[in-house]
Amino acid sequence: MENDNSIKLFDSKKVRTHWDTLEEKWYFSVIDVIEILSESPRPRKYWNALKTKLQSEGSELSHNLGQLKMQAEDGKMRETDVADTETLLRIIQSIPSPKAEPFKQWLAKVGYERMKEMADPEQSIERARENWQKLGRSEKWIQQRMTGQETRNKLTDYWKESGVEKPDEFALLTNIIHQEWTGLTVKGHKNLKGLKTQNLRDHMSEAELIFNRMDLKY
Repeated sequence: MENDNSIKLFDSKKVRTHWDTLEEKWYFSVIDVIEILSESPRPRKYWNALKTKLQSEGSELSHNLGQLKMQAEDGKMRETDVADTETLLRIIQSIPSPKAEPFKQWLAKVGYERMKEMADPEQSIERARENWQKLGRSEKWIQQRMTGQETRNKLTDYWKESGVEKPDEFALLTNIIHQEWTGLTVKGHKNLKGLKTQNLRDHMSEAELIFNRMDLKY
């Protein structure tokens, strides 16, 4: 599976997801879904009990599950059970919850939005704006973040036209620019903010976004 991890929001609650570009399908963290639907304080124990129950009933559901490394609450990447949409719908049917139907509708919406974004990349920009709003970001912050991303995209396009191709080459150039205005490498800046795999720009202040954009331009 190619790595394309992200966070989706259902009723302001996070669901870790992974888009597999080869299979063109979503994978969802089962534990996150169990926690939302069951409202159990111990979702892992709930999920283990449910898996045992389903297996005792002859269900082959476990054969359709996968495992992927996703960011845990402590910031570390840990393996967790994941399911595609079809398998997840079968799991949902086994959980008595008033949120089951709204969650099914949410799954359909996530799939539909991905198809729209693939056909029209601007849709992904609007989706990002909505998620930032849900996370409490101000309109001014969002504008700075989006403007900075546009500048970043133009810069990386220029690098590609100049023959830059390898990920480590992009990382090296990014670090050089980043150190110009922060005095830190990207990794050092993330460590300062206590970040692990999160996108650094999503955790910058408004002032940092402005300085970052100005440095990218010049």
